[in-house]
Amino acid sequence: MSYRVRHVTEYMYGEAVSTSHHELHLLPRVTPGQVTRDEILTVTPEPAVRRERIDWFGNPATHLAIHSRHTRLAVTSTFVVDIARDPPPEDDGAWEAARDWVRAGADAEARAAIEMALPSPRVARSAAARAFAAPSFIPGRPLAEAALELMHRIHADFAYDPVATDVATPVDEVLRGRRGVCQDFAHVQLACLRAFGLAARYVSGYLVTHHAKDEQALVGADASHAWVSVRLPGGDWLDLDPTNDVVPSDRHIVVAVGRDFGDVTPMRGVLLGGGHHELIVGVDVSPAEG
Repeated sequence: MSYRVRHVTEYMYGEAVSTSHHELHLLPRVTPGQVTRDEILTVTPEPAVRRERIDWFGNPATHLAIHSRHTRLAVTSTFVVDIARDPPPEDDGAWEAARDWVRAGADAEARAAIEMALPSPRVARSAAARAFAAPSFIPGRPLAEAALELMHRIHADFAYDPVATDVATPVDEVLRGRRGVCQDFAHVQLACLRAFGLAARYVSGYLVTHHAKDEQALVGADASHAWVSVRLPGGDWLDLDPTNDVVPSDRHIVVAVGRDFGDVTPMRGVLLGGGHHELIVGVDVSPAEG
């Protein structure tokens, strides 16, 4: 499948901004089964400094510094993505093997994965998350099977509610309320997996909510979507979308991965001035010709 993605972010300020600095995660990373092309990132007003880099987690990132006075900032990202992912990995290794691999840190990959098994700023250590996940992680159970059942239970027990939480809502609060959005459900599943010492990462991207007339529409945010990926004993990473109770395939477009939402925020920054501001975000994902 090929899709054309257009993501528009627009800030309108009540007072002029004299200078601002921004960090963007709007251009997608290359992953197995996903190739991007025709990438364009436009910024108004023209930044005085623009630097492209690869961040700590291997994601494309853009730094902007705007030194001219402005009352409006508009950033538009467009690209075409070709997706042809393989079926989910077949791995019947026990979850304890994946935990022990991380703990041992015997090779470079294991040492790099350790930070995905530890608490992060938005996914703190949670006794409630461990208790919720415990029924899925019986001794000796294959990790893929346990993680899939955990995803099913999150989907069944939590209600999608875009007004129940915000970007700062803690995992334990989401667990108590059993309501939230894709970011919350991803954070809950991460907290559950990490509670058992497993390496799991937050994945941000876009979701094709309507695919074909005879397929069920998926649930996702207007601006972006989030899911998780857990490292299996055999070395593959298994993607899981608890919001929709599916294993991501050609309807999920990866932009960035990190420990939690804070590592992959589409756009954040600091500015001088501005006063009250209004934010408008729009995303359009449509089929593209090959």
